Order: sequence, then structure tokens, then C-alpha cells
Amino acid sequence: MTTAVYETIIENGRVIDPMTGRDGAFDVAINDGKIAAVEPSLRESRALNRMDASGHVVIAGMIDTHAHVYQHVTGRFGLEPDLVGVRSGVTTLIDQGGPSCMTLGGFRHFISEPAASRVLAFISCYLVGGLEGHLYPELYGPNGVNADHTIRVALENKDLVKGIKAHAEIGGQSRWGLDVIKIGAEIARETDLPLYIHLGQLWPTDDSGRIPDADELIQELVPIMKPGDVLAHPFTRHPGGFVSATGEVHPILLEAVHQKQILVDVGHGSHFSFDAARRVLDAGIKPYTLGADMHGYNVSIPDGESDSVRTSNPFFGVAPFNLTIAMTELLYLGLSLPEVVAMVTSHPAKLLRMEDRIGSLQPGYEADISVLKVESGKFKLSDNTGANVTSKCLVRPAYCLRAGVKYDADSVFIPDAIAA
Repeated sequence: MTTAVYETIIENGRVIDPMTGRDGAFDVAINDGKIAAVEPSLRESRALNRMDASGHVVIAGMIDTHAHVYQHVTGRFGLEPDLVGVRSGVTTLIDQGGPSCMTLGGFRHFISEPAASRVLAFISCYLVGGLEGHLYPELYGPNGVNADHTIRVALENKDLVKGIKAHAEIGGQSRWGLDVIKIGAEIARETDLPLYIHLGQLWPTDDSGRIPDADELIQELVPIMKPGDVLAHPFTRHPGGFVSATGEVHPILLEAVHQKQILVDVGHGSHFSFDAARRVLDAGIKPYTLGADMHGYNVSIPDGESDSVRTSNPFFGVAPFNLTIAMTELLYLGLSLPEVVAMVTSHPAKLLRMEDRIGSLQPGYEADISVLKVESGKFKLSDNTGANVTSKCLVRPAYCLRAGVKYDADSVFIPDAIAA
């Protein structure tokens, strides 16, 4: 009997793979940038390189469904892709709304292609994309959208463009109603791509007209959406989210999630509120995916920027976080580790329609693998409302493999553990 020979074997870890239902002790073998075998033991197999994952959790490469990595073009908003990606233990990034039909070529050439991380995009329905993190509301009205051009560019770049990004919030509604969302929905239908919608107030309202009701916005928004579209920021601390002004979860959102198959992405960012999260989860809404939403105004102070400019940005935040902190928070809120792992592996792979290549540890799949350490103790977690909680565990990235190549988790954006 011939003994199999592999380039790399990751052994002795706890493998959690929601797509296959695996949760236990398995070894993972890699050849030519692909997963070659997943077995209870590969101890007898030969390998050029063996990685001991004792005490660690081994999962498919994490997929961050809400990244901002169009560096420089989106101003200080865009972060360096690999610091958010492979050097944070994350193998795939979806930039949410950074590139537009006018700037996607630059995104491909200067961001996606050079990165060690896999970098995809939900293209902005706005011509200006994510310039300066959507700082100037006057650029985001219906006159700043070209449906025909966006549809054409998205269809010509389906390897890179996996969805359409738009905003539904009362600052824009006070200026032009939901016209932009309707155009975004048209773009999504014509390209057969999911529409990803930001919820929660972003811009100040225009007081020259009627100030809209945030709850009315939700009532008008849901009928525009189609199954498979995504609502972001369910746990937002800002008006116009899942939680109404009276503290209840909108019944129409319960219907949208449970009956219309609208998906929910955490989109953590500076929006996250423990109180809102408890209310939404208690109402029976579980996020489908777990985007981190890291950018230059909520993870570090950009060089040369004054505090006043930074704090005036609508997305400003100070609570330390990254994708694994967001995972930790959901564990604190009562979700199981396999549920949370699905939100960063199998579920986003299905959203991207790439579940035959990534999001699972199966022979023939890309050797995109994240290795995590789940530490026990008492750890302080905080949100941007000022709330602090104590978690009994902390998820931290150890390293990842992208197409079989190892990257240590050494990013400056990985927060230090804070003892409670």
C-alpha cells in the first residue's frame, strides 16, 4: 500500500465545517494550493510540512463580508487589504461600496490583483463610490447614479463584482426619498446580484423639508427588496435600524427575514450596540453573515488627521474590534461557536455563489484555512454607546493559509486582549 504524500498537513486541531457538518478532531492535508484530504488522522501520511494545531480551531478561510480596503482612492477610509485580510487571519474580503463603475478598473489593478488576500467587491450604485467614506451627502442622490453604466461594468466584471451596495437612511431620505434604493434594486435585478443595504442614519437630515420618520423608512424599504438581498447593521445604535424608536424590532423586518428570505449581515463597525443586538436576537433574527466593517475612522487614527475631523466623521468609533472580536461578541450574546463559524465561512460563500470553491474544508476546494485560538478567562468587550461587558472567552486569529500559503496573524488591527 502506497502512503500518501502531501505538501502540508494541519493536524491535531478541532475542525468546524458547517457546510459538511464536521465538528471534531480532523487533520487537513494540502497539495498544490488545494485541500487534498480531511481525515480523523493523517499521522501515517508523509508531509513536507506539518503544522500542529493542538488547542486551536481549524475552519475554512474566514470571509469578511464588509470590508473597506480601496486604499487611497476612498481617502483615509480605505485600509491596507492584507492587514484586514490574511494578516488578520481572514482569507477573503468583500469591499462594500468602495469601487464604482468609474473606479472598478483601479480597484482591480491596484487593490485586488496585488493583494495576497482574495479581494472582491459589492460595487457601489453611486458613481463616486466610497470616496472619503461617503462624507459628502450631496454626491449620493439620484443624479449621482447611472444604472446603465453600473449594470454594464458589473456584468463585465462578474469575477470581481459579487453584489450591489446602497444606503437606506433618513439623511438621504430627507433629500430624495428612496429613489436611489429603487435604482439600486433595478441594478441588482438586471445583474442578478444581491443588493446590500446600509441601515442606520448616516447623514444629517435636510431640515428644509419634512423630516422623515425612521420607522417609515423601514416600511417603504422592505417591499423594494428581493429574496437574497442583504440588510446590514441590524445591531446599529443609530436611528433607522432594526429596532424602532419604541425599542421593538419592526414586525415588517421579522416578516422580511423569515418569509421573504432577506438576509442579514452584522456589519459591525462603529454601529454595534449590545443593547440593540440583544433585542434583535431575542426577537428571533439571527445574522446570516458577520462583516467586520473596519475602516480608517474606527480602528486607528489616520496619520496627520486632526481629532476634530476624525470625530466628526459619521462612522467614527473608538471601541477596539475586528472580525474575531465580533465573533466573540456573538458568542457572549448566546450563539454557539458552530453558528458563528458558519457566518464567516459557509454562509458568505453561498452569498458570493462560490460555495463550490471556498467556505468549506473539502477535497478540491481552495486551501483557504483560518486557524483560531479560543481563549478562556474574563475579557472586557465594549461598544460605542459606552457599554462594557465581560466575556468568558476571546476568539483570536493565529494564522491562515491562502491557497496553501501561510500568513501569520500579525496585523496592527488585531486588538490586544483586555482583562476584565
